[in-house]
Amino acid sequence: MATFLYKVGRLAFRRRHYVALLWIALLTLAGVGAASAPAAGASSFSVPGTEAQKAFDLLEQRFPGMSADGATARVVFKAPAGEKLDSGANKATVEKTVKDLGDGSEVVSVADPFKGKAVSKDGTIAYASVKYKVSGMELKDASKDALKETAQQARASGLTVEVGGDALTATPETGSTEIIGIAIAAVVLVITFGSLLAAGFPLLTALIGVGIGVSTITALANALDLGTTTSTLAMMIGLAVGIDYALFIVSRYRAELAEGREREEAAGRAVGTAGSAVVFAGLTVVIALVGLAVVNIPMLTKMGVAAAGTVAIAVLIALTMIPALLGYAGKKIKPTGQKSKILGGGRAKSAEKSARPNMGTRWASFVVRRPLAVLLLGVIGLGAAAIPAASLELGLPDDGSQPTSTTQRRAYDLLSEGFGPGFNGPLMVVVDAKDSKTPKADVTTVTDKIKALKDVTTVTPASFNKDGDTATITVVPDSKPSSVTTEDLVHGIRDAGAQVKSDTDSSVLVTGTTAMNIDVSQKLNDALVPYLILVVGLAFLLLIVVFRSILVPLKAALGFLLSVMAALGAVVAVFQWGWLSGLMGVEETGPVMSMMPIFMVGVVFGLAMDYEVFLVTRMREAHVHGEKPSQAIVTGFKHSARVVTAAAVIMIAVFSGFISSSESMIKMIGFGLAIAVFFDAFVVRMAIVPAVLALLGQRAWWLPKWLNRILPNVDVEGEGLRKLDSKDSDPDEDRELVRA
Repeated sequence: MATFLYKVGRLAFRRRHYVALLWIALLTLAGVGAASAPAAGASSFSVPGTEAQKAFDLLEQRFPGMSADGATARVVFKAPAGEKLDSGANKATVEKTVKDLGDGSEVVSVADPFKGKAVSKDGTIAYASVKYKVSGMELKDASKDALKETAQQARASGLTVEVGGDALTATPETGSTEIIGIAIAAVVLVITFGSLLAAGFPLLTALIGVGIGVSTITALANALDLGTTTSTLAMMIGLAVGIDYALFIVSRYRAELAEGREREEAAGRAVGTAGSAVVFAGLTVVIALVGLAVVNIPMLTKMGVAAAGTVAIAVLIALTMIPALLGYAGKKIKPTGQKSKILGGGRAKSAEKSARPNMGTRWASFVVRRPLAVLLLGVIGLGAAAIPAASLELGLPDDGSQPTSTTQRRAYDLLSEGFGPGFNGPLMVVVDAKDSKTPKADVTTVTDKIKALKDVTTVTPASFNKDGDTATITVVPDSKPSSVTTEDLVHGIRDAGAQVKSDTDSSVLVTGTTAMNIDVSQKLNDALVPYLILVVGLAFLLLIVVFRSILVPLKAALGFLLSVMAALGAVVAVFQWGWLSGLMGVEETGPVMSMMPIFMVGVVFGLAMDYEVFLVTRMREAHVHGEKPSQAIVTGFKHSARVVTAAAVIMIAVFSGFISSSESMIKMIGFGLAIAVFFDAFVVRMAIVPAVLALLGQRAWWLPKWLNRILPNVDVEGEGLRKLDSKDSDPDEDRELVRA
């Protein structure tokens, strides 16, 4: 592989005009496609195989026109202090508002609170339910604006009016810190390279790659049902890996220049060596993201595939456009150790300073001398950070998790005040009596069994379809939607339904937003272990090929588990317990997003393997060239520690930029990925990895002879390029090194 990529690098360097034009053309094409494509909202949400989804599908068949998954809004009214809503002026305002709410083209129905008994016992709070033809993700902006405007007009009369429900689903906003994250990345690159031009290349190529990826997603969003969250996550991951991959190749190019090679040759060798690591690092990220398909949640699969596509583009750009840009830069890119004049280049260094080992060398030497102490300190520290993960509670956000400044949260609180906390998460029980001879009797039996359960506040009379073979029953729990008590109630209804099924010919299904959230959490929990086995297993096999070792990939996987558990612990501490929540802009604590653990596992595993590949391949390269295991560790850190550190800081900065997002999922993922990269890069890869390798010694590179014979030689270390080093190189020595 190294030889092939070496030729690619040299070709891109020589034919830089064609390469640059190709990527600019692709960016233009994607941009035109995005600009001309119809706008698409957030993607639709379905969870195949769950009971809640089966119930939704059944309702679509048996209640045509009901729009079971259509958006809903609850317009909540509260009378001024000392007044009632059924008084003359207040009642007239409510009735006029109800009439205005029904004027929208996407509105199916509006329930009058006075006719539907939707007034609290004290007469001060009431709500009007609005049902729409399409889901909240597909609802037009005009319908949302009309809903807000109608509520605002009602407020003018003196009533408190708030709007809840999924009809006001908003497009997430990331805020200004995303730009700050990119700015921090630019500063880190300038410090790392000592050159404004060299620092600009990774940023430029990353932005081009993300531009192509996100524009392509936008162009296909309507056709493939890709939502705004998909493009945001693709941007987040694409920026981070795009900058990092380019950073490693530019850094290796400068190192090759420092060894006295010509610029075209240096570009070819940089792509052949660092580029090989980029390819395999990118493959691990792609495997982790595409592997999300095993969960069988379409939205999550689309997010993973779209982000994986952006990563693939980042790899291709790093391998081709970076050497092309280096060709344009010419002598303006300095060898390692030299800075541009504007940043202090040309100043003479003292002999003492020039001979002093760099920070990476000093740190690696310390770890090699004290491996056990460093290992224990790192493992204990991550273990302590992971303790909160034992209290992990999973759920999906509802209006109760919104900031108190939003109308959705205020509506949620008003409904809890007037009707009880469970009113915000009603359960819909669907009774399928198509095969029953006594459908009404069966439905009555189901209703009686539900009323006998604990934590049930209200059970509404059953509503049958036209054929009389299917009925819906609304159940209001006594506790809030995200509580464990409500989850137990859902399981209790389903257990009662199983008994009804055994006694009659009717089936009982529980659905609704609350039940769907419970089913999604369970589905994600069930998929986590198979997903880990698939992703870690494939990456483990890939790393065996890369490192030609059993213990090095095993150590990489175990180190990843430490860092991801510590990161989950930090997420629980901030978003569930409320530690430092004000600093992170978390106004309301609650359960961790159901998708968070599995998504974090996928993304962090891929990124963790990035650092493993970049750092350890340089160690293996030194070891293959004849250095002792302990010295190879120091050499690897000498050449890679500074760049890996810069790459980690850049990733942390980019991910942290998404913490200001208005979307709770994006905020949580941004924080989780940022802290996970911190733990993995600076504790696992920079401390635990060299400590373990130092303790293992020569055994770290052990590989059974039979496995060594059948494994393909991908030549990540660039052994095939050593033949080009000198005409006087010893052929026997080269063959021995390749065999090693």
